[in-house]
Amino acid sequence: MSKKIFSGVQPTGNLHLGNYLGAIKNFVKLSDDDSNECIFCVVDLHAITVKQNPRELKKNIRETVATFIASGIDPKKSIIFNQSSVAAHAEGAWILSCIARMGWLNRMTQFKEKAGKDKEKASIGLYSYPILMASDILLYDATHVPVGDDQKQHLELCRDIAQKFNKDFEIDDFLKVPEPLIQKEFSRIMSLKDGSKKMSKSDTSDLSRINLTDDKDQIINKIKKAKTDPLSMPKDIKELEGRLEAQNLLGIYSSLDNSNLETSINKFSGKNFSEFKQQLSELLIDRILPISEEIKKLLQDHNYLDSILLDGVEKADKIASKKIKNLKEIVGF
Repeated sequence: MSKKIFSGVQPTGNLHLGNYLGAIKNFVKLSDDDSNECIFCVVDLHAITVKQNPRELKKNIRETVATFIASGIDPKKSIIFNQSSVAAHAEGAWILSCIARMGWLNRMTQFKEKAGKDKEKASIGLYSYPILMASDILLYDATHVPVGDDQKQHLELCRDIAQKFNKDFEIDDFLKVPEPLIQKEFSRIMSLKDGSKKMSKSDTSDLSRINLTDDKDQIINKIKKAKTDPLSMPKDIKELEGRLEAQNLLGIYSSLDNSNLETSINKFSGKNFSEFKQQLSELLIDRILPISEEIKKLLQDHNYLDSILLDGVEKADKIASKKIKNLKEIVGF
């Protein structure tokens, strides 16, 4: 059965291995399936829920597009565009915010995590951005949305909004209720310095992550210095329990190798970490270095990246404008 897939990535800049293995690698797989219709959005409106440097934001939008293409997404087969260039996203978010309930938003755990202790100083945009996310998805009649663990709750909210709108206006299935595509394995890649924390650009130590623009020497050095434990490599899944750093590194290896965790454990059973790290570095260089080199090459050609966005915006706007027109008519505008 064909799927209409929508997903977005924030243009945070300096995308890393966690972004690739947790999302983009899966996007490539989905877009390679000719039965799927894929729309990939650079969600720059979501990015400004926290303060951005305008010049950096523009640069980061291009870098995200370059990363999509360098990773293997074909812009001729999939729509790639930036959210702020399609006005229907913001317009739809306002209408849907009048459908969503405060109690639903109050249950969103990610706001609590991102706002921290000082919630009073967080922006309204950070609080309400799951409604904008719902607008992003529902404007394109997406049937499926790839989500990680941290986004499942937001997709449930999107489904609730769609169902309530359809019920309130007695119009069956106008807003399509999307299904999640949950990546069960390796969706959360952890820090190379602390296996309990997610790999993140905001970590002060560059040694905590593999950036998608890192060169060969940087990759080797970061894996060499990655935190492990004093034990040898586990012999089975049970021996891996509680060993967060070993779990993370074996998960990275398995994802890059397109194998499962058990296969990787068997391959390195009883060996020392130095031998495993050498092979992990070689695999990273084989898989990530070509992407890194292609990103750098694409970033030299702003005109090409801008043309990809322009073409994508045209295609996306054609779909979204029609949907928002019908949405407004239903509401009474």
